[in-house]
Amino acid sequence: MNLPGNYRGSSFIEFLKADHPDLVPDFGSHDWSSVQMMHGTTVLALVYQDGAIMAGDRLATEGHAVGTRDIEKVFRIDDSCCMGIAGAAGPAVEMVRMFGLELEHFQKLEGHTLTYEGKANRLSFLIRQNLPAAMQGLVVMPLFAGFDADKGRARIYKFDVTGGRFAETDYYSTGSGGKDARSSLKKSFRPTGMTLGVAIEAAIEALIDAADEDTATGGFDLARGIYPTCKLMTKSGVEDVPPEELLRARETVLARREI
Repeated sequence: MNLPGNYRGSSFIEFLKADHPDLVPDFGSHDWSSVQMMHGTTVLALVYQDGAIMAGDRLATEGHAVGTRDIEKVFRIDDSCCMGIAGAAGPAVEMVRMFGLELEHFQKLEGHTLTYEGKANRLSFLIRQNLPAAMQGLVVMPLFAGFDADKGRARIYKFDVTGGRFAETDYYSTGSGGKDARSSLKKSFRPTGMTLGVAIEAAIEALIDAADEDTATGGFDLARGIYPTCKLMTKSGVEDVPPEELLRARETVLARREI
């Protein structure tokens, strides 16, 4: 498949830069220091015996105020992987869209999907493109997880602000409540034999613990019917954990804490 214009590679964002630079998202050429913007907070991922789980709370903040109570922070990217976002919400959501387009563009041009490693590299590239905006305060800290068909197991990647990528074999969490969620997962995670039900409970307990310690992390909003987002990634694909299963996990976690 030949594209019109000057660029002949398989990167969608490089194609935009070469032929339609006006369409490339640009958050780095402005001074955002005095602008109040929405920030997403806690997302986490962990592996279990059949794949991986990614979960996130739904609260976004504007300074010390609530920005929105029902933001989505966990996104399905393709049939095998998901991306979680923390940090400046606007650039983060834009990065999710560009990442999906990158993978779709590659598949259309090359006739096959990228490897899991290749997908992580493309996301790392997008984070590097956001570095000028990050220096202005628009930091995006994504979390990437999925089922690697070549290796036959789920994998997790974390990133730093420069696009550096680092593999995590068991679990990880990022965002303002990330440290609290990781502390919770450290106690509940089991390296072998974690069933789906146990893994969901571990993810929900980590979000409950993060919400208990971090004011920017939301928990279950039962009055409004707003629950955390939780997605599964297995060799069969990506699917959502239904709300009734999230509520069951919450009740189980809270019941264990009753005196």
